[in-house]
Amino acid sequence: MKATLLLQSRVKLGANRFADIAIWQVPQPVAGSAHAFKYRLALVVDEVCLLRYDNEAGKGDHKHLGDGEVSYTFTTLDRLIDDFWADAARL
Repeated sequence: MKATLLLQSRVKLGANRFADIAIWQVPQPVAGSAHAFKYRLALVVDEVCLLRYDNEAGKGDHKHLGDGEVSYTFTTLDRLIDDFWADAARL
């Protein structure tokens, strides 16, 4: 079974600001994650990614804040999206 795209959206937040969101359901967890989702949520301002939540293989769930990277505890898709928008609102 292949990955199933659940959500793909680009949300324009201003002339030079947008959020890009993509979430897939995967048949098996991505290496480092314990759930059946692959995701990428990014906030881009002036062509620079200021915030990104993702779970690339081997790294597991984490978020990038500017040049820094911190672990993220995934619980649900709704919580993931809420956490992303809360962080984005602070930037």
